[in-house]
Amino acid sequence: MSTFRNPVGPQPSSVYWRRRLIVGGGLLAVIIIILLIVFAPKGEQKDPSPKPSSSPSASSSALENLEPQPCNPESISLEAITDAAEYPATIQPQISMKITNLGAAACTINVGTDAQEYRITSGNDAIWNSRDCQTAPTPNEITLEPGVDKAQSTAPFAWDRTRSSATTCDTDRPEVAAGGGTYRLTVLLGDIESAEDRAFLLY
Repeated sequence: MSTFRNPVGPQPSSVYWRRRLIVGGGLLAVIIIILLIVFAPKGEQKDPSPKPSSSPSASSSALENLEPQPCNPESISLEAITDAAEYPATIQPQISMKITNLGAAACTINVGTDAQEYRITSGNDAIWNSRDCQTAPTPNEITLEPGVDKAQSTAPFAWDRTRSSATTCDTDRPEVAAGGGTYRLTVLLGDIESAEDRAFLLY
Protein backbone atom coordinates (compact mmCIF):
# COMPACT_ATOMS: atom_id res chain seq x y z
CA MET A 1 0.00 0.00 0.00
CA SER A 2 1.36 3.45 -0.91
CA THR A 3 2.50 5.56 2.03
CA PHE A 4 1.65 8.76 -0.01
CA ARG A 5 -2.04 7.93 -0.12
CA ASN A 6 -2.11 6.21 3.29
CA PRO A 7 0.40 7.87 5.63
CA VAL A 8 1.89 5.55 8.25
CA GLY A 9 2.52 6.78 11.76
CA PRO A 10 1.21 6.98 15.28
CA GLN A 11 -1.07 9.97 14.37
CA PRO A 12 -4.32 9.74 12.46
CA SER A 13 -3.95 10.03 8.70
CA SER A 14 -5.84 13.34 8.69
CA VAL A 15 -3.00 14.93 10.65
CA TYR A 16 -0.46 13.91 8.04
CA TRP A 17 -2.66 15.16 5.23
CA ARG A 18 -2.94 18.59 6.89
CA ARG A 19 0.85 18.77 7.26
CA ARG A 20 1.30 17.90 3.55
CA LEU A 21 -1.18 20.57 2.56
CA ILE A 22 0.63 23.22 4.66
CA VAL A 23 4.02 22.31 3.22
CA GLY A 24 2.65 22.18 -0.32
CA GLY A 25 0.94 25.56 0.12
CA GLY A 26 4.18 27.08 1.37
CA LEU A 27 6.12 25.75 -1.65
CA LEU A 28 3.43 27.04 -4.00
CA ALA A 29 3.60 30.52 -2.42
CA VAL A 30 7.40 30.58 -2.84
CA ILE A 31 7.11 29.56 -6.49
CA ILE A 32 4.51 32.30 -7.17
CA ILE A 33 6.70 34.96 -5.53
CA ILE A 34 9.69 33.88 -7.64
CA LEU A 35 7.62 33.98 -10.83
CA LEU A 36 6.31 37.50 -9.98
CA ILE A 37 9.83 38.77 -9.44
CA VAL A 38 11.12 37.28 -12.69
CA PHE A 39 8.22 38.16 -14.95
CA ALA A 40 7.03 41.43 -13.38
CA PRO A 41 6.93 44.37 -15.95
CA LYS A 42 10.02 46.53 -15.75
CA GLY A 43 9.85 50.35 -15.67
CA GLU A 44 11.55 52.55 -18.24
CA GLN A 45 15.25 52.52 -17.80
CA LYS A 46 16.76 55.92 -17.30
CA ASP A 47 19.71 56.95 -19.36
CA PRO A 48 22.65 56.53 -16.98
CA SER A 49 24.65 59.14 -18.83
CA PRO A 50 23.22 62.68 -18.42
CA LYS A 51 22.84 64.74 -21.56
CA PRO A 52 25.33 67.53 -21.81
CA SER A 53 23.79 70.91 -21.03
CA SER A 54 24.48 73.90 -23.20
CA SER A 55 27.45 75.93 -22.10
CA PRO A 56 26.43 79.29 -20.54
CA SER A 57 29.42 80.98 -22.13
CA ALA A 58 28.53 79.61 -25.56
CA SER A 59 24.92 80.77 -25.22
CA SER A 60 26.03 84.24 -24.16
CA SER A 61 28.35 84.49 -27.13
CA ALA A 62 25.57 83.48 -29.50
CA LEU A 63 23.27 86.15 -28.11
CA GLU A 64 25.95 88.79 -28.40
CA ASN A 65 26.47 87.87 -32.05
CA LEU A 66 22.77 88.34 -32.71
CA GLU A 67 22.60 91.79 -31.14
CA PRO A 68 23.10 94.62 -33.67
CA GLN A 69 26.31 96.57 -33.23
CA PRO A 70 26.78 100.32 -33.74
CA CYS A 71 26.86 101.26 -37.41
CA ASN A 72 30.19 101.81 -39.11
CA PRO A 73 30.03 105.39 -40.44
CA GLU A 74 31.64 104.20 -43.67
CA SER A 75 28.64 101.90 -44.23
CA ILE A 76 26.06 104.68 -43.86
CA SER A 77 24.87 106.69 -46.85
CA LEU A 78 23.00 110.00 -46.48
CA GLU A 79 20.91 111.61 -49.19
CA ALA A 80 19.63 115.18 -49.03
CA ILE A 81 15.94 115.34 -49.95
CA THR A 82 13.70 118.21 -51.11
CA ASP A 83 10.08 117.76 -52.12
CA ALA A 84 10.61 119.61 -55.41
CA ALA A 85 13.32 120.93 -57.69
CA GLU A 86 11.79 124.41 -58.09
CA TYR A 87 9.71 126.58 -55.78
CA PRO A 88 7.48 129.48 -56.77
CA ALA A 89 7.41 132.60 -54.59
CA THR A 90 6.08 132.05 -51.03
CA ILE A 91 6.32 128.25 -51.31
CA GLN A 92 8.64 126.85 -48.65
CA PRO A 93 10.86 123.85 -49.49
CA GLN A 94 10.24 120.73 -47.44
CA ILE A 95 13.61 119.20 -46.54
CA SER A 96 14.64 115.86 -45.06
CA MET A 97 17.30 113.17 -45.31
CA LYS A 98 17.40 109.51 -46.34
CA ILE A 99 19.60 107.16 -44.31
CA THR A 100 20.77 103.88 -45.87
CA ASN A 101 22.77 101.04 -44.33
CA LEU A 102 25.17 99.80 -47.04
CA GLY A 103 26.63 97.12 -44.77
CA ALA A 104 25.76 93.42 -44.70
CA ALA A 105 24.14 93.32 -41.25
CA ALA A 106 21.72 95.36 -39.18
CA CYS A 107 23.31 98.01 -36.95
CA THR A 108 22.24 100.68 -34.47
CA ILE A 109 22.47 104.41 -35.10
CA ASN A 110 21.20 107.62 -33.53
CA VAL A 111 18.87 109.40 -35.96
CA GLY A 112 17.46 111.85 -33.42
CA THR A 113 17.21 115.60 -33.91
CA ASP A 114 20.33 115.98 -31.78
CA ALA A 115 22.30 114.18 -34.53
CA GLN A 116 20.60 115.69 -37.60
CA GLU A 117 21.98 118.78 -39.30
CA TYR A 118 20.78 120.57 -42.44
CA ARG A 119 22.87 123.16 -44.25
CA ILE A 120 21.71 125.36 -47.12
CA THR A 121 24.24 127.26 -49.20
CA SER A 122 24.33 129.33 -52.35
CA GLY A 123 27.72 129.21 -54.00
CA ASN A 124 30.20 129.86 -51.18
CA ASP A 125 27.59 131.67 -49.09
CA ALA A 126 26.36 129.82 -46.00
CA ILE A 127 22.65 130.67 -45.99
CA TRP A 128 20.96 128.58 -43.32
CA ASN A 129 21.80 125.92 -40.70
CA SER A 130 19.30 123.91 -38.65
CA ARG A 131 21.62 124.03 -35.62
CA ASP A 132 21.58 127.82 -35.34
CA CYS A 133 18.33 128.07 -33.37
CA GLN A 134 17.51 124.45 -32.62
CA THR A 135 15.47 123.86 -29.47
CA ALA A 136 15.14 120.71 -27.34
CA PRO A 137 17.04 118.28 -29.59
CA THR A 138 16.40 114.65 -28.67
CA PRO A 139 18.21 111.37 -29.45
CA ASN A 140 16.52 108.46 -31.21
CA GLU A 141 18.57 105.30 -31.58
CA ILE A 142 17.18 102.79 -34.08
CA THR A 143 18.22 99.48 -35.61
CA LEU A 144 18.88 100.09 -39.29
CA GLU A 145 18.46 97.03 -41.49
CA PRO A 146 20.80 96.69 -44.49
CA GLY A 147 19.64 97.46 -48.02
CA VAL A 148 18.20 100.37 -49.96
CA ASP A 149 14.67 99.06 -49.43
CA LYS A 150 15.23 99.30 -45.66
CA ALA A 151 16.45 102.92 -45.73
CA GLN A 152 14.95 105.36 -43.22
CA SER A 153 13.82 108.90 -44.02
CA THR A 154 13.49 111.69 -41.47
CA ALA A 155 10.27 113.66 -41.15
CA PRO A 156 10.23 116.55 -43.67
CA PHE A 157 10.04 120.10 -42.34
CA ALA A 158 9.83 123.51 -43.96
CA TRP A 159 12.68 125.93 -44.58
CA ASP A 160 11.25 129.42 -44.36
CA ARG A 161 13.54 130.83 -47.08
CA THR A 162 15.46 133.05 -44.64
CA ARG A 163 19.03 133.39 -43.54
CA SER A 164 19.91 132.01 -40.13
CA SER A 165 22.40 132.79 -37.42
CA ALA A 166 22.63 132.02 -33.73
CA THR A 167 22.06 135.72 -32.95
CA THR A 168 18.78 136.11 -34.86
CA CYS A 169 16.69 133.41 -33.21
CA ASP A 170 14.26 135.89 -31.64
CA THR A 171 14.17 138.47 -34.43
CA ASP A 172 12.83 138.69 -37.94
CA ARG A 173 15.25 137.21 -40.42
CA PRO A 174 15.82 138.57 -43.91
CA GLU A 175 14.46 136.53 -46.79
CA VAL A 176 16.96 135.16 -49.27
CA ALA A 177 17.08 136.26 -52.89
CA ALA A 178 14.75 134.45 -55.26
CA GLY A 179 14.32 135.05 -58.99
CA GLY A 180 15.67 131.66 -59.98
CA GLY A 181 18.52 131.55 -57.49
CA THR A 182 20.18 128.16 -57.02
CA TYR A 183 20.46 126.76 -53.50
CA ARG A 184 22.00 123.53 -52.28
CA LEU A 185 21.05 121.31 -49.35
CA THR A 186 23.66 119.23 -47.52
CA VAL A 187 22.70 116.90 -44.66
CA LEU A 188 24.70 115.44 -41.79
CA LEU A 189 24.04 112.79 -39.15
CA GLY A 190 26.60 113.20 -36.41
CA ASP A 191 29.95 113.10 -38.18
CA ILE A 192 28.49 111.51 -41.33
CA GLU A 193 27.90 113.89 -44.24
CA SER A 194 26.00 113.35 -47.48
CA ALA A 195 28.35 112.63 -50.38
CA GLU A 196 26.33 114.93 -52.66
CA ASP A 197 24.13 117.97 -52.08
CA ARG A 198 20.66 118.57 -53.45
CA ALA A 199 20.24 121.58 -55.74
CA PHE A 200 16.94 123.45 -56.04
CA LEU A 201 15.70 126.79 -57.38
CA LEU A 202 13.76 129.57 -55.66
CA TYR A 203 11.53 131.95 -57.62
